[in-house]
Amino acid sequence: MSKTLIEVNNLTKYFKTSRGMLHAVDGVSFSIDEGKTLGVVGESGCGKSTTGRCILRLIEPTAGSILFDGEEVTAMNSRKLHDMRQKMQIIFQDPFSSLDPRKTVAQIIQEPMREFHIVPKEQLEAKTHELMDMVGLANRLVNTYPHELDGGRRQRIGVARAISLNPKFIVCDEPVSALDVSIQAQILNLLKQLQKEMGLTYMFITHDLSVVNHFSDDIAVMYLGKLVEKAPAEELFSNPVHPYTRALLSAIPIPEVGGPKRERILLKGEISSPINLPDECRFAKRCNYACEDCRKGDPALVEIKPGHFVACHKSAEFVL
Repeated sequence: MSKTLIEVNNLTKYFKTSRGMLHAVDGVSFSIDEGKTLGVVGESGCGKSTTGRCILRLIEPTAGSILFDGEEVTAMNSRKLHDMRQKMQIIFQDPFSSLDPRKTVAQIIQEPMREFHIVPKEQLEAKTHELMDMVGLANRLVNTYPHELDGGRRQRIGVARAISLNPKFIVCDEPVSALDVSIQAQILNLLKQLQKEMGLTYMFITHDLSVVNHFSDDIAVMYLGKLVEKAPAEELFSNPVHPYTRALLSAIPIPEVGGPKRERILLKGEISSPINLPDECRFAKRCNYACEDCRKGDPALVEIKPGHFVACHKSAEFVL
């Protein structure tokens, strides 16, 4: 039986603005088993990256519980949190702005290892070359700077930096969205290979549904700070239930010349503001199936099948 590594319960993050409270993440709950990948998808601004950063406490959550290997992350003091950083890492979206332009490839990779005393000083150079080999970086690039490299190589530096501490859990915050398509496949294959070799657990944040289907074990769909559907990847793609999920999947092109075409579901209507949200379904204004119940309250996330959770008042109508 798989062991749960990450357990998030009722995670909430609000930002105070001049117009009121912005509900970036609102009562999100999920778990990730050790060695598995949870893909998190949704439109820009739905709270995917904020959720990942709250789990790592790069952003302080407003409320909720985050358990890492049974330990409460939100209750950790600065010293304990510092030690926890070794086990929880992140790969950022932009492979250029996330790297220090004044440091060489070797210095960037070595910095976390020096901070946590991973290896003795005399072994740092050898360990750096080992990590570069693991992520596919030529040793001749050891003294180059980020601006001298292309996006794919920069992202490989970010991956090497993340795995240099031998972490258990990595938040992959849209790690391939800024890269060319051919380079995306290389980085995804690299991440899969490292997961297999090191037993890594991933939270993979993306807006590319075709990528997340092949990369993830489970998929969570977010809309305006809420989790609207979560299921194993194969189940979600074969039996999407929430109207928002169905609309997202209908936009994926079928890569087959002259093959069948999906019936595109176009979303119309106004996107609700994340500030001072009314007590109704957040997707109701864009949903073709909205009913009176949708206007009375936000639906809770309920399990309709083993492992398949949906937040929709009319979910029973869409279950196959």
